[in-house]
Amino acid sequence: MSARAARPGAARSAPRAWGVAGDQQAARFHRERDRGRLLGMARALVGAGLLVALVLGVVGLRVQHVRLSYRLDGLHALRAELEETRSRLRIEIATLKSLARIEVKARTELGMVPPARDQVRLAREFVPGGGGLSMAVPLTAAVDTPLPPEAGVR
Repeated sequence: MSARAARPGAARSAPRAWGVAGDQQAARFHRERDRGRLLGMARALVGAGLLVALVLGVVGLRVQHVRLSYRLDGLHALRAELEETRSRLRIEIATLKSLARIEVKARTELGMVPPARDQVRLAREFVPGGGGLSMAVPLTAAVDTPLPPEAGVR
């Protein structure tokens, strides 16, 4: 027998006090890094990162698409409103340019009346067959005052 076996109390108390069996005390674990396993884990991590980035990119593009769709709908509504306003304004312009409306306003608000026959004088440029400024004879006999010499009419 060994020396440990000779001391029965000592052999049993020592391993219990150290917490390790006597034969296993000398054995230490040595971990070697497995480069293949590390490389595989790195590849898996990079692949998962790329997959997450790809998914986030697709989600981001979809969010941007939805945002632009809402903006486009708003612009379509604004365009329709502006076209309606434009057509209303065109109708209002046509109404305001109406000669009948202008005549009624001139008579009622300004007190204007149609001119008498002796108040109307036609310019020679607008009379059919008129010779323009070279005509020396007045078109109507209602002219009371002679034309000034600087008018260029003889």
